[in-house]
Amino acid sequence: MENIVLHKANTRGNANHGWLQSFHTFSFANYFNPERVHFGALRVLNDDTVAAGMGFGTHPHDNMEIISIPLEGDLEHQDSMGNKTVIKKGDIQVMSAGTGVRHSEYNKNADKEVKFLQIWVFPNKRNVAPRYDQITLNEDERHNVLQQVLSPNPDDEGVWIHQDAWFHMGKFDAGVTTDYTFKKEGNGLYVFVLKGAVSVNDQALDTRDGLGIWNTDKVTITATTDAEFLLMEVPMEIE
Repeated sequence: MENIVLHKANTRGNANHGWLQSFHTFSFANYFNPERVHFGALRVLNDDTVAAGMGFGTHPHDNMEIISIPLEGDLEHQDSMGNKTVIKKGDIQVMSAGTGVRHSEYNKNADKEVKFLQIWVFPNKRNVAPRYDQITLNEDERHNVLQQVLSPNPDDEGVWIHQDAWFHMGKFDAGVTTDYTFKKEGNGLYVFVLKGAVSVNDQALDTRDGLGIWNTDKVTITATTDAEFLLMEVPMEIE
């Protein structure tokens, strides 16, 4: 029997720092909910809006796979590996923190907000050499189909991380249905709706709702309106 956990958008943790408005699906910083610490290897799903010209100063990470998906605007990244770059909507960025890395993230523009998802996944290898990558995706390739944006395999579509995880994005017209088959036995799937409304195995989800499903090998996703969403398949057991 499949298990599900539903996280409605308005039940997420919220931190308003003035320059930063952040919604936390899972416990993060000053938000702690013992029932929402992680979903398997998915540790953090933050929905962040950064004011014009503002950002996160240099800070450290280690032994975490960190994925950033910009939704609006331009985010400037700088790190201790010597990378200085900008990511924008259509890009996906990954950083394997491994033995340790320091980085900063700033809104590059002085006249508009930047919105992005910050996602942390527990790695299956500790103390790896830190690594950075970013790619630009063709968003047309997710129109009414699932576009793979992340996997464990450097030779596959999208970026890769040190974990048996697969991420897909979809931009579906109302009424379009697809099945998603899990890539690995024992994994779970976390669905996050970016825009519009979808149903997952007949469970209705609206914008910014999240749904975790495990103990199954396939789900059916239907766009009930024009919709955009992110699928994150991750191991339920953390090594």
